[in-house]
Amino acid sequence: MIYLKISNIKLHMDDTEQDAVGEALRIARVPEKELVSSKIMKYSIDARKKDNILKQFTVLLSVKRYQGKHKNVQVLKELPKYTYEITGKDSLNHPPVVVGFGPAGMFCAYLLALNGYRPIIIERGSDVEQRIQDVDDFWRTGTLNPNSNVQFGEGGAGTFSDGKLNTGIKDKVHRIDFVLNTFVQFGAAENITYDAKPHIGTDILCDVVKRMREEIIRLGGSFRFQTQVTDFKIDNGILTAVEINEKEWIKTDLCVLAIGHSARDTFRKLHQRGVFMEQKPFAMGVRVEHLQEMINQSQYGFPDNRLGAAPYKLTYHTKKDRGVYSFCMCPGGYVVNSSSQEGRLCVNGMSYQKRDSANANSAIVTTVTPKDFVTDHPLSGMELQEEIEEKAHGACDGKIPVQCFGDFMNHKKTTALGTVTPCVKGSYEFADLNDILPDYISESIQEAMGYFGTVIQGFDREDTVMLAVESRTSSPVRIVRNEFFESNIQGLLPAGEGAGYAGGITSAAIDGMKIFENIASRFRPFE
Repeated sequence: MIYLKISNIKLHMDDTEQDAVGEALRIARVPEKELVSSKIMKYSIDARKKDNILKQFTVLLSVKRYQGKHKNVQVLKELPKYTYEITGKDSLNHPPVVVGFGPAGMFCAYLLALNGYRPIIIERGSDVEQRIQDVDDFWRTGTLNPNSNVQFGEGGAGTFSDGKLNTGIKDKVHRIDFVLNTFVQFGAAENITYDAKPHIGTDILCDVVKRMREEIIRLGGSFRFQTQVTDFKIDNGILTAVEINEKEWIKTDLCVLAIGHSARDTFRKLHQRGVFMEQKPFAMGVRVEHLQEMINQSQYGFPDNRLGAAPYKLTYHTKKDRGVYSFCMCPGGYVVNSSSQEGRLCVNGMSYQKRDSANANSAIVTTVTPKDFVTDHPLSGMELQEEIEEKAHGACDGKIPVQCFGDFMNHKKTTALGTVTPCVKGSYEFADLNDILPDYISESIQEAMGYFGTVIQGFDREDTVMLAVESRTSSPVRIVRNEFFESNIQGLLPAGEGAGYAGGITSAAIDGMKIFENIASRFRPFE
Protein backbone atom coordinates (compact mmCIF):
# COMPACT_ATOMS: atom_id res chain seq x y z
CA MET A 1 0.00 0.00 0.00
CA ILE A 2 1.21 3.49 -0.85
CA TYR A 3 -0.07 6.62 0.87
CA LEU A 4 -0.23 9.93 -0.94
CA LYS A 5 -0.71 13.21 0.91
CA ILE A 6 -2.02 15.87 -1.48
CA SER A 7 -1.97 19.35 -0.01
CA ASN A 8 -3.03 22.86 -1.04
CA ILE A 9 -6.21 21.76 -2.83
CA LYS A 10 -8.32 24.89 -3.38
CA LEU A 11 -11.97 24.59 -4.35
CA HIS A 12 -14.98 26.88 -4.58
CA MET A 13 -17.20 27.32 -1.53
CA ASP A 14 -19.98 25.16 -3.03
CA ASP A 15 -17.68 22.19 -3.66
CA THR A 16 -17.80 19.11 -1.43
CA GLU A 17 -15.34 16.79 0.26
CA GLN A 18 -15.93 14.29 -2.54
CA ASP A 19 -14.91 16.98 -5.02
CA ALA A 20 -11.70 17.38 -3.02
CA VAL A 21 -10.95 13.66 -3.37
CA GLY A 22 -11.56 13.90 -7.10
CA GLU A 23 -9.20 16.86 -7.37
CA ALA A 24 -6.56 14.96 -5.37
CA LEU A 25 -6.76 12.07 -7.84
CA ARG A 26 -6.40 14.51 -10.73
CA ILE A 27 -3.39 16.28 -9.20
CA ALA A 28 -1.64 13.00 -8.39
CA ARG A 29 -2.67 11.54 -11.79
CA VAL A 30 -3.97 8.41 -10.12
CA PRO A 31 -6.63 6.42 -12.00
CA GLU A 32 -9.68 5.78 -9.85
CA LYS A 33 -9.20 2.03 -10.25
CA GLU A 34 -5.91 2.33 -8.30
CA LEU A 35 -7.64 4.02 -5.33
CA VAL A 36 -8.10 1.86 -2.23
CA SER A 37 -9.41 4.53 0.18
CA SER A 38 -9.39 8.26 0.78
CA LYS A 39 -9.50 10.53 3.81
CA ILE A 40 -9.69 14.27 4.35
CA MET A 41 -6.68 15.26 6.48
CA LYS A 42 -7.19 19.03 6.75
CA TYR A 43 -9.98 21.46 5.92
CA SER A 44 -10.18 25.21 6.28
CA ILE A 45 -11.94 28.22 4.76
CA ASP A 46 -10.01 31.03 3.09
CA ALA A 47 -12.33 34.04 3.29
CA ARG A 48 -9.77 36.78 2.73
CA LYS A 49 -11.46 37.64 -0.57
CA LYS A 50 -15.19 37.84 0.05
CA ASP A 51 -15.97 37.61 -3.68
CA ASN A 52 -13.92 34.43 -4.01
CA ILE A 53 -14.14 32.36 -0.83
CA LEU A 54 -12.19 29.13 -1.13
CA LYS A 55 -12.24 25.81 0.66
CA GLN A 56 -8.77 24.40 1.26
CA PHE A 57 -8.13 20.68 1.67
CA THR A 58 -5.36 18.22 2.29
CA VAL A 59 -6.35 14.71 1.18
CA LEU A 60 -4.80 11.33 1.96
CA LEU A 61 -5.10 8.69 -0.75
CA SER A 62 -4.32 5.02 -0.23
CA VAL A 63 -3.34 3.61 -3.63
CA LYS A 64 -2.10 0.31 -5.03
CA ARG A 65 0.77 1.85 -6.99
CA TYR A 66 2.18 5.27 -7.78
CA GLN A 67 5.00 6.41 -10.02
CA GLY A 68 4.17 10.07 -10.54
CA LYS A 69 5.67 13.26 -9.13
CA HIS A 70 4.08 16.56 -8.16
CA LYS A 71 5.14 19.34 -5.77
CA ASN A 72 1.87 19.04 -3.82
CA VAL A 73 2.05 15.23 -3.52
CA GLN A 74 3.99 13.66 -0.65
CA VAL A 75 4.57 9.90 -0.72
CA LEU A 76 4.31 8.25 2.70
CA LYS A 77 5.53 4.72 3.35
CA GLU A 78 3.44 4.49 6.50
CA LEU A 79 0.95 6.66 8.35
CA PRO A 80 2.30 8.53 11.36
CA LYS A 81 0.79 7.46 14.66
CA TYR A 82 1.18 8.04 18.36
CA THR A 83 3.28 5.38 20.06
CA TYR A 84 4.62 4.83 23.57
CA GLU A 85 6.57 2.16 25.44
CA ILE A 86 5.98 0.45 28.77
CA THR A 87 9.55 0.33 30.11
CA GLY A 88 9.00 0.70 33.85
CA LYS A 89 10.66 -1.81 36.16
CA ASP A 90 9.32 -0.82 39.58
CA SER A 91 6.17 -2.35 41.03
CA LEU A 92 3.17 -0.44 42.30
CA ASN A 93 1.73 -1.54 45.62
CA HIS A 94 -1.60 0.15 44.93
CA PRO A 95 -3.43 1.30 41.79
CA PRO A 96 -2.79 4.90 40.75
CA VAL A 97 -5.47 7.37 41.77
CA VAL A 98 -6.63 9.93 39.19
CA VAL A 99 -8.35 12.91 40.81
CA GLY A 100 -10.69 14.64 38.38
CA PHE A 101 -12.22 13.36 35.16
CA GLY A 102 -11.75 16.37 32.92
CA PRO A 103 -9.60 16.03 29.76
CA ALA A 104 -6.29 15.53 31.59
CA GLY A 105 -7.74 12.94 33.94
CA MET A 106 -9.75 11.28 31.19
CA PHE A 107 -6.84 10.62 28.88
CA CYS A 108 -4.40 9.70 31.62
CA ALA A 109 -6.95 7.27 33.09
CA TYR A 110 -7.84 5.85 29.68
CA LEU A 111 -4.23 5.05 28.81
CA LEU A 112 -3.57 3.67 32.29
CA ALA A 113 -6.60 1.37 31.98
CA LEU A 114 -5.69 0.40 28.43
CA ASN A 115 -2.31 -0.82 29.66
CA GLY A 116 -3.30 -2.71 32.79
CA TYR A 117 -2.69 -0.16 35.58
CA ARG A 118 -6.30 -0.38 36.86
CA PRO A 119 -6.68 3.29 37.86
CA ILE A 120 -9.13 4.52 40.48
CA ILE A 121 -10.83 7.68 39.25
CA ILE A 122 -12.15 10.06 41.90
CA GLU A 123 -14.56 12.76 40.73
CA ARG A 124 -16.15 15.22 43.14
CA GLY A 125 -19.09 15.75 40.79
CA SER A 126 -21.73 13.44 39.39
CA ASP A 127 -21.60 11.18 36.36
CA VAL A 128 -22.55 13.01 33.20
CA GLU A 129 -26.15 11.76 33.18
CA GLN A 130 -26.86 13.20 36.65
CA ARG A 131 -24.68 16.20 35.96
CA ILE A 132 -26.85 17.23 32.99
CA GLN A 133 -29.88 17.25 35.30
CA ASP A 134 -28.03 19.21 38.00
CA VAL A 135 -26.89 21.86 35.52
CA ASP A 136 -30.33 22.17 33.92
CA ASP A 137 -31.91 22.53 37.37
CA PHE A 138 -29.44 25.30 38.25
CA TRP A 139 -30.11 27.22 35.04
CA ARG A 140 -33.86 26.85 35.56
CA THR A 141 -34.17 27.51 39.30
CA GLY A 142 -30.89 29.13 40.38
CA THR A 143 -30.30 26.40 42.98
CA LEU A 144 -26.62 25.45 42.79
CA ASN A 145 -25.13 22.05 43.53
CA PRO A 146 -21.56 23.07 44.55
CA ASN A 147 -20.12 19.71 43.51
CA SER A 148 -22.08 19.03 40.31
CA ASN A 149 -22.29 22.00 37.97
CA VAL A 150 -20.73 23.54 34.88
CA GLN A 151 -17.26 23.36 36.46
CA PHE A 152 -17.40 20.07 38.40
CA GLY A 153 -18.46 16.61 37.27
CA GLU A 154 -17.67 13.93 34.73
CA GLY A 155 -15.99 15.44 31.68
CA GLY A 156 -14.74 18.57 33.42
CA ALA A 157 -15.55 22.20 32.64
CA GLY A 158 -15.07 21.63 28.90
CA THR A 159 -18.14 19.40 28.73
CA PHE A 160 -20.44 22.40 29.10
CA SER A 161 -18.62 24.60 26.61
CA ASP A 162 -18.25 24.49 22.88
CA GLY A 163 -16.01 21.44 22.98
CA LYS A 164 -13.36 23.31 20.99
CA LEU A 165 -10.33 21.17 20.20
CA ASN A 166 -7.97 23.49 18.34
CA THR A 167 -4.64 24.13 20.02
CA GLY A 168 -1.45 25.94 19.18
CA ILE A 169 0.96 23.46 20.80
CA LYS A 170 3.69 21.73 18.80
CA ASP A 171 3.17 17.99 18.43
CA LYS A 172 5.88 15.89 16.81
CA VAL A 173 4.74 12.61 18.35
CA HIS A 174 1.09 12.81 17.18
CA ARG A 175 -0.61 13.06 20.55
CA ILE A 176 -3.15 15.47 19.03
CA ASP A 177 -4.11 12.83 16.46
CA PHE A 178 -4.60 10.33 19.27
CA VAL A 179 -6.86 12.71 21.20
CA LEU A 180 -9.01 13.51 18.17
CA ASN A 181 -9.23 9.90 16.98
CA THR A 182 -10.13 8.74 20.49
CA PHE A 183 -13.00 11.22 20.61
CA VAL A 184 -14.18 9.90 17.23
CA GLN A 185 -13.86 6.32 18.48
CA PHE A 186 -16.26 7.17 21.30
CA GLY A 187 -18.83 9.00 19.21
CA ALA A 188 -17.63 12.39 17.98
CA ALA A 189 -18.01 13.31 14.31
CA GLU A 190 -15.03 12.37 12.14
CA ASN A 191 -14.63 15.91 10.85
CA ILE A 192 -12.93 16.91 14.12
CA THR A 193 -9.85 15.04 12.88
CA TYR A 194 -9.35 17.42 9.96
CA ASP A 195 -11.28 20.63 10.54
CA ALA A 196 -8.95 23.60 11.13
CA LYS A 197 -11.16 24.68 14.03
CA PRO A 198 -12.65 21.44 15.34
CA HIS A 199 -15.40 21.35 17.91
CA ILE A 200 -17.60 18.56 19.26
CA GLY A 201 -20.49 20.43 20.86
CA THR A 202 -21.84 19.99 24.37
CA ASP A 203 -24.66 17.69 23.30
CA ILE A 204 -22.29 15.20 21.65
CA LEU A 205 -19.47 15.54 24.15
CA CYS A 206 -21.67 14.34 27.00
CA ASP A 207 -22.20 11.00 25.20
CA VAL A 208 -18.50 10.73 24.30
CA VAL A 209 -17.48 11.17 27.94
CA LYS A 210 -19.94 8.50 29.08
CA ARG A 211 -18.60 5.98 26.55
CA MET A 212 -15.01 6.66 27.61
CA ARG A 213 -15.98 5.98 31.21
CA GLU A 214 -17.66 2.70 30.24
CA GLU A 215 -14.55 1.58 28.33
CA ILE A 216 -12.24 2.44 31.23
CA ILE A 217 -14.40 0.32 33.52
CA ARG A 218 -14.34 -2.55 31.00
CA LEU A 219 -10.54 -2.33 30.97
CA GLY A 220 -10.28 -2.63 34.75
CA GLY A 221 -10.54 0.94 36.00
CA SER A 222 -13.03 2.02 38.65
CA PHE A 223 -14.90 5.25 39.42
CA ARG A 224 -15.95 7.02 42.60
CA PHE A 225 -18.40 9.83 41.73
CA GLN A 226 -19.64 12.44 44.20
CA THR A 227 -16.36 11.82 45.95
CA GLN A 228 -13.99 14.64 46.82
CA VAL A 229 -10.35 14.38 47.84
CA THR A 230 -10.27 16.30 51.11
CA ASP A 231 -6.74 15.64 52.40
CA PHE A 232 -3.40 14.01 51.63
CA LYS A 233 -1.31 11.75 53.86
CA ILE A 234 2.35 12.56 53.41
CA ASP A 235 5.15 10.67 55.18
CA ASN A 236 8.68 12.09 54.91
CA GLY A 237 7.81 13.93 51.68
CA ILE A 238 6.13 10.87 50.12
CA LEU A 239 2.41 10.58 49.37
CA THR A 240 0.95 7.42 50.89
CA ALA A 241 -2.83 7.97 50.81
CA VAL A 242 -5.60 10.40 49.93
CA GLU A 243 -8.62 11.16 52.09
CA ILE A 244 -12.05 11.24 50.45
CA ASN A 245 -15.17 12.96 51.76
CA GLU A 246 -13.38 13.61 55.07
CA LYS A 247 -13.93 10.04 56.27
CA GLU A 248 -12.10 7.41 54.20
CA TRP A 249 -8.49 6.92 53.15
CA ILE A 250 -7.32 5.30 49.92
CA LYS A 251 -3.74 4.06 49.91
CA THR A 252 -1.81 4.86 46.75
CA ASP A 253 1.71 5.22 45.40
CA LEU A 254 0.68 7.72 42.70
CA CYS A 255 -1.97 10.41 42.63
CA VAL A 256 -2.56 12.22 39.32
CA LEU A 257 -3.95 15.58 40.39
CA ALA A 258 -6.16 16.67 37.46
CA ILE A 259 -8.45 18.86 39.54
CA GLY A 260 -9.27 21.68 37.12
CA HIS A 261 -8.95 25.42 37.66
CA SER A 262 -12.02 25.78 39.92
CA ALA A 263 -11.06 23.39 42.75
CA ARG A 264 -10.21 26.24 45.09
CA ASP A 265 -10.73 24.27 48.28
CA THR A 266 -8.25 21.67 47.03
CA PHE A 267 -5.69 24.36 46.21
CA ARG A 268 -5.99 25.63 49.77
CA LYS A 269 -5.53 22.13 51.20
CA LEU A 270 -2.47 21.55 49.00
CA HIS A 271 -0.92 24.79 50.20
CA GLN A 272 -1.67 23.80 53.79
CA ARG A 273 0.12 20.48 53.19
CA GLY A 274 3.24 22.20 51.89
CA VAL A 275 2.85 21.55 48.16
CA PHE A 276 4.88 24.11 46.22
CA MET A 277 2.72 26.49 44.17
CA GLU A 278 3.34 29.78 42.42
CA GLN A 279 1.29 32.65 41.03
CA LYS A 280 0.39 32.55 37.35
CA PRO A 281 -1.02 35.20 34.98
CA PHE A 282 -4.53 34.69 33.65
CA ALA A 283 -7.19 36.86 32.00
CA MET A 284 -10.53 38.28 33.03
CA GLY A 285 -13.34 40.27 31.46
CA VAL A 286 -16.81 39.79 30.04
CA ARG A 287 -18.78 37.80 27.47
CA VAL A 288 -20.12 39.74 24.49
CA GLU A 289 -22.99 38.72 22.23
CA HIS A 290 -23.71 39.80 18.65
CA LEU A 291 -26.14 38.58 16.05
CA GLN A 292 -24.52 35.65 14.27
CA GLU A 293 -25.75 37.08 10.97
CA MET A 294 -23.63 40.18 11.58
CA ILE A 295 -20.52 38.06 12.24
CA ASN A 296 -21.22 35.94 9.15
CA GLN A 297 -21.58 39.07 7.03
CA SER A 298 -18.27 40.43 8.26
CA GLN A 299 -16.33 37.17 7.93
CA TYR A 300 -17.88 35.68 4.78
CA GLY A 301 -19.72 38.49 3.05
CA PHE A 302 -23.20 37.00 3.53
CA PRO A 303 -25.41 36.60 6.61
CA ASP A 304 -26.55 32.98 6.36
CA ASN A 305 -24.90 29.82 7.66
CA ARG A 306 -24.09 28.09 4.38
CA LEU A 307 -20.45 27.76 5.51
CA GLY A 308 -21.50 27.22 9.10
CA ALA A 309 -21.64 29.88 11.78
CA ALA A 310 -18.55 32.05 11.33
CA PRO A 311 -15.96 32.34 14.11
CA TYR A 312 -13.57 35.21 14.78
CA LYS A 313 -10.38 35.90 16.69
CA LEU A 314 -9.40 39.36 17.91
CA THR A 315 -6.38 40.80 19.69
CA TYR A 316 -5.37 44.29 20.83
CA HIS A 317 -2.61 45.90 22.87
CA THR A 318 -3.69 48.86 24.99
CA LYS A 319 -1.85 52.14 25.55
CA LYS A 320 -1.20 50.98 29.12
CA ASP A 321 0.51 47.82 27.89
CA ARG A 322 -2.25 45.28 28.50
CA GLY A 323 -3.35 42.60 26.09
CA VAL A 324 -7.06 42.32 25.29
CA TYR A 325 -8.32 39.41 23.22
CA SER A 326 -11.28 37.24 22.34
CA PHE A 327 -11.33 33.88 24.08
CA CYS A 328 -13.39 30.71 23.73
CA MET A 329 -15.44 32.11 20.84
CA CYS A 330 -18.75 30.27 20.42
CA PRO A 331 -20.45 30.72 17.03
CA GLY A 332 -24.20 30.16 17.23
CA GLY A 333 -23.86 29.61 20.96
CA TYR A 334 -25.12 30.50 24.41
CA VAL A 335 -23.70 32.32 27.41
CA VAL A 336 -24.09 30.15 30.49
CA ASN A 337 -24.03 30.74 34.21
CA SER A 338 -21.02 28.60 35.13
CA SER A 339 -20.84 29.26 38.86
CA SER A 340 -19.49 26.61 41.21
CA GLN A 341 -19.55 28.36 44.60
CA GLU A 342 -22.41 29.79 46.60
CA GLY A 343 -22.32 33.58 46.57
CA ARG A 344 -20.00 33.79 43.55
CA LEU A 345 -20.91 34.07 39.87
CA CYS A 346 -19.03 33.58 36.64
CA VAL A 347 -20.04 33.00 33.00
CA ASN A 348 -18.77 30.94 30.11
CA GLY A 349 -19.73 30.23 26.50
CA MET A 350 -21.31 27.06 25.13
CA SER A 351 -22.41 25.73 21.75
CA TYR A 352 -24.24 22.64 20.63
CA GLN A 353 -22.89 20.71 17.68
CA LYS A 354 -25.10 22.53 15.15
CA ARG A 355 -24.12 25.99 16.43
CA ASP A 356 -27.54 27.26 15.44
CA SER A 357 -28.55 29.87 18.04
CA ALA A 358 -29.19 33.43 16.88
CA ASN A 359 -26.08 34.86 18.53
CA ALA A 360 -22.33 34.58 18.45
CA ASN A 361 -20.59 35.02 21.78
CA SER A 362 -17.03 35.32 22.95
CA ALA A 363 -15.12 36.31 26.03
CA ILE A 364 -13.38 39.66 25.70
CA VAL A 365 -10.71 39.53 28.37
CA THR A 366 -7.64 41.43 29.44
CA THR A 367 -4.45 40.09 30.91
CA VAL A 368 -4.14 39.97 34.70
CA THR A 369 -0.64 39.44 36.07
CA PRO A 370 0.85 38.96 39.54
CA LYS A 371 1.50 42.72 39.56
CA ASP A 372 -2.28 43.10 39.94
CA PHE A 373 -2.48 40.70 42.88
CA VAL A 374 -2.78 42.12 46.40
CA THR A 375 -0.04 39.95 47.95
CA ASP A 376 2.72 37.56 46.91
CA HIS A 377 0.81 34.59 48.37
CA PRO A 378 0.56 31.75 45.80
CA LEU A 379 -3.25 31.87 45.95
CA SER A 380 -3.60 35.65 45.66
CA GLY A 381 -4.78 35.46 42.03
CA MET A 382 -7.43 32.95 43.02
CA GLU A 383 -8.58 35.26 45.79
CA LEU A 384 -8.85 38.11 43.26
CA GLN A 385 -11.12 35.92 41.13
CA GLU A 386 -13.28 35.15 44.16
CA GLU A 387 -13.56 38.83 45.11
CA ILE A 388 -14.79 39.86 41.65
CA GLU A 389 -17.13 36.86 41.37
CA GLU A 390 -18.69 37.90 44.69
CA LYS A 391 -19.37 41.35 43.23
CA ALA A 392 -20.91 39.76 40.13
CA HIS A 393 -23.18 37.60 42.27
CA GLY A 394 -24.19 40.49 44.49
CA ALA A 395 -24.95 42.84 41.59
CA CYS A 396 -28.13 40.98 40.59
CA ASP A 397 -28.68 38.58 43.49
CA GLY A 398 -27.22 35.59 41.67
CA LYS A 399 -28.53 36.40 38.19
CA ILE A 400 -26.11 37.10 35.35
CA PRO A 401 -25.36 40.86 35.17
CA VAL A 402 -26.06 42.22 31.66
CA GLN A 403 -25.33 45.60 30.08
CA CYS A 404 -25.33 47.08 26.58
CA PHE A 405 -21.94 48.32 25.41
CA GLY A 406 -23.10 51.91 24.96
CA ASP A 407 -24.21 52.01 28.57
CA PHE A 408 -20.97 50.36 29.66
CA MET A 409 -19.06 53.22 28.01
CA ASN A 410 -21.22 55.73 29.86
CA HIS A 411 -21.17 53.92 33.23
CA LYS A 412 -24.95 53.67 33.13
CA LYS A 413 -27.16 50.73 34.07
CA THR A 414 -28.98 49.38 31.01
CA THR A 415 -32.77 49.71 30.99
CA ALA A 416 -33.62 48.24 27.57
CA LEU A 417 -32.02 45.93 25.00
CA GLY A 418 -31.49 46.79 21.34
CA THR A 419 -31.43 44.39 18.40
CA VAL A 420 -29.54 41.67 20.30
CA THR A 421 -31.54 39.51 22.71
CA PRO A 422 -29.22 37.47 24.96
CA CYS A 423 -29.00 33.73 24.25
CA VAL A 424 -28.43 32.71 27.86
CA LYS A 425 -28.64 29.58 30.00
CA GLY A 426 -29.74 30.92 33.37
CA SER A 427 -31.49 34.11 34.46
CA TYR A 428 -30.08 37.58 33.85
CA GLU A 429 -30.71 41.13 34.99
CA PHE A 430 -29.45 44.60 34.01
CA ALA A 431 -26.50 46.10 35.88
CA ASP A 432 -23.51 48.40 35.40
CA LEU A 433 -20.56 46.06 34.84
CA ASN A 434 -18.14 48.86 35.75
CA ASP A 435 -19.25 48.33 39.36
CA ILE A 436 -18.06 44.71 39.16
CA LEU A 437 -14.81 44.89 37.22
CA PRO A 438 -11.58 46.56 38.36
CA ASP A 439 -10.95 49.84 36.54
CA TYR A 440 -7.97 48.44 34.63
CA ILE A 441 -10.18 45.74 33.11
CA SER A 442 -13.07 48.07 32.26
CA GLU A 443 -10.77 50.66 30.71
CA SER A 444 -8.87 48.05 28.69
CA ILE A 445 -12.06 46.53 27.28
CA GLN A 446 -13.51 49.96 26.43
CA GLU A 447 -10.36 50.89 24.52
CA ALA A 448 -10.13 47.54 22.73
CA MET A 449 -13.77 47.43 21.62
CA GLY A 450 -13.31 50.53 19.49
CA TYR A 451 -10.47 48.83 17.64
CA PHE A 452 -12.40 45.57 17.31
CA GLY A 453 -15.17 47.58 15.63
CA THR A 454 -12.72 48.48 12.84
CA VAL A 455 -11.97 44.79 12.28
CA ILE A 456 -15.55 43.49 12.46
CA GLN A 457 -18.07 46.12 11.47
CA GLY A 458 -20.65 46.54 14.22
CA PHE A 459 -18.62 44.81 16.92
CA ASP A 460 -18.71 47.97 19.04
CA ARG A 461 -22.38 48.78 18.40
CA GLU A 462 -24.07 50.37 21.37
CA ASP A 463 -26.52 47.46 21.68
CA THR A 464 -23.79 44.82 21.87
CA VAL A 465 -24.71 42.68 24.87
CA MET A 466 -22.09 42.28 27.61
CA LEU A 467 -22.33 39.76 30.46
CA ALA A 468 -20.14 39.43 33.58
CA VAL A 469 -17.93 38.04 34.75
CA GLU A 470 -15.62 35.88 32.60
CA SER A 471 -13.07 35.00 35.27
CA ARG A 472 -12.00 31.38 34.72
CA THR A 473 -10.06 31.59 31.50
CA SER A 474 -7.21 29.62 33.04
CA SER A 475 -5.77 28.72 36.41
CA PRO A 476 -4.26 31.59 38.44
CA VAL A 477 -2.01 29.01 40.11
CA ARG A 478 0.74 26.69 38.93
CA ILE A 479 1.60 23.64 41.02
CA VAL A 480 5.35 23.27 40.63
CA ARG A 481 6.52 19.94 39.21
CA ASN A 482 9.86 18.43 38.18
CA GLU A 483 11.06 16.51 35.13
CA PHE A 484 9.24 13.41 36.42
CA PHE A 485 5.97 15.40 36.50
CA GLU A 486 5.98 15.18 40.29
CA SER A 487 5.43 17.99 42.76
CA ASN A 488 7.79 18.40 45.70
CA ILE A 489 5.73 15.59 47.24
CA GLN A 490 6.86 12.25 45.77
CA GLY A 491 3.94 10.46 44.13
CA LEU A 492 1.79 13.59 43.67
CA LEU A 493 1.59 14.41 39.95
CA PRO A 494 -0.14 17.71 39.02
CA ALA A 495 -1.78 17.62 35.60
CA GLY A 496 -3.77 19.69 33.16
CA GLU A 497 -5.25 23.15 33.17
CA GLY A 498 -5.92 23.43 36.89
CA ALA A 499 -2.29 22.67 37.71
CA GLY A 500 -1.21 25.41 35.29
CA TYR A 501 0.11 23.23 32.45
CA ALA A 502 -2.58 23.46 29.77
CA GLY A 503 -5.17 25.75 28.24
CA GLY A 504 -8.13 23.99 26.67
CA ILE A 505 -9.43 20.48 26.09
CA THR A 506 -6.74 19.20 23.73
CA SER A 507 -3.70 20.56 25.55
CA ALA A 508 -5.08 19.30 28.87
CA ALA A 509 -5.67 15.85 27.38
CA ILE A 510 -2.10 15.83 26.06
CA ASP A 511 -0.73 16.78 29.47
CA GLY A 512 -2.61 13.81 30.92
CA MET A 513 -1.03 11.60 28.26
CA LYS A 514 2.43 12.85 29.23
CA ILE A 515 1.73 11.93 32.85
CA PHE A 516 0.80 8.40 31.73
CA GLU A 517 3.96 8.13 29.62
CA ASN A 518 6.06 9.08 32.62
CA ILE A 519 4.30 6.52 34.83
CA ALA A 520 4.82 3.86 32.15
CA SER A 521 8.54 4.68 32.00
CA ARG A 522 8.94 4.06 35.74
CA PHE A 523 6.37 1.46 36.79
CA ARG A 524 5.16 -1.76 35.25
CA PRO A 525 1.45 -2.63 34.98
CA PHE A 526 -0.25 -5.05 37.32
CA GLU A 527 -0.08 -8.71 36.29
